[in-house]
Amino acid sequence: MGALSGIKVADFSRVLAGPYATMMLADMGATVTKIERKGVGDDTRHWAPPVTDSGISTYFASVNRNKNTVALDLRDPDDLATARDLIAEADVVIENFRPGTMDKLGLGFDAARELNPAVVYASLSGFGSGPGRDLGGYDLVVQAMGGLMSITGPSPDEPTKAGVALIDVLTGLHLGMGILAALHHRDANPDSGGRGQHIEINLLSTALSSLVNQASAYLNAGVIGVAQGNKHPSIAPYEVFRTADGSIAIAAGNDSLYQALCRCMDREDLATEPRFATNSSRVMHRLDLVAELEHTLATKTSKEWFALLREAGVPAGPVNNVADAFAFAEAEGLAPIVEIDGEKSVRNPISFSETPVEYRTPPQPLPGAEG
Repeated sequence: MGALSGIKVADFSRVLAGPYATMMLADMGATVTKIERKGVGDDTRHWAPPVTDSGISTYFASVNRNKNTVALDLRDPDDLATARDLIAEADVVIENFRPGTMDKLGLGFDAARELNPAVVYASLSGFGSGPGRDLGGYDLVVQAMGGLMSITGPSPDEPTKAGVALIDVLTGLHLGMGILAALHHRDANPDSGGRGQHIEINLLSTALSSLVNQASAYLNAGVIGVAQGNKHPSIAPYEVFRTADGSIAIAAGNDSLYQALCRCMDREDLATEPRFATNSSRVMHRLDLVAELEHTLATKTSKEWFALLREAGVPAGPVNNVADAFAFAEAEGLAPIVEIDGEKSVRNPISFSETPVEYRTPPQPLPGAEG
């Protein structure tokens, strides 16, 4: 039995951030009912190819296991009544329509609370419910407007998005944490009267929070970060280096690890060189340090260096493609792939000693429609 067994979720969200959050809740045992638009479904059902063996978009499949699916037309009075019934029975409602849309349908927080005072109601948007409510909340746009693209990529002249919709994923994780906190408050505090509450989260605020050290550098020191490729603005060596046959990431995040790196490479001279003796001096003389390291790294393959650095306790690893990454995780005993009725999925990264994650059902086809 999962940790959230008995919790019912009415999921009106689409695309990625909301569905990622509800899949995490479903993995932990919650009963999630995904409400999709009749005849059309979630946008990601149409983001194909590629598709699974059962014909479902792999994008949709990535965030929609363990859910029951119903298709409703919220403009239809009968379907709207069904939606209200789902809300009345739910512990959690999640929606990511443009701000105000659920209110117009009579399904907003105030209406939901009248139906179900205990409901935890989560609203997800791109830019909040204020002046930015009219802006479309797509991850690419938020990566651009939220500053992430300006610090990502090979140079300041080539702003680059992350290889996945990272802000959507981070927003889904923050949303899930907020929901769990609200459920705990409802159930563990007698003064709450068993009442739920309204949670609001937006992609832009998540993006800014996720800038972490880059945000702090600006807020507290006036430093506006720029794209530096794979370099770290405050640590060296901490980047990707060329080897004899490819690349390897090395993260010598303190002086002790740097010294271990030098010993492993048989370059003790670099450990005592004044320009490289401390992290601050290494950052100041990064180009010189990189040239010295790559001169030596060019003598062996990435695989050879990985084995040596691993044995020396220096955090490092070859730059894998997606297939290589799964193969490595498999070799390390992490069992990264689960199969549900023939559909493959990525294992939930959380392990529970008492309430293990559940894999019950694969992503469902849209009722009344193809795939």
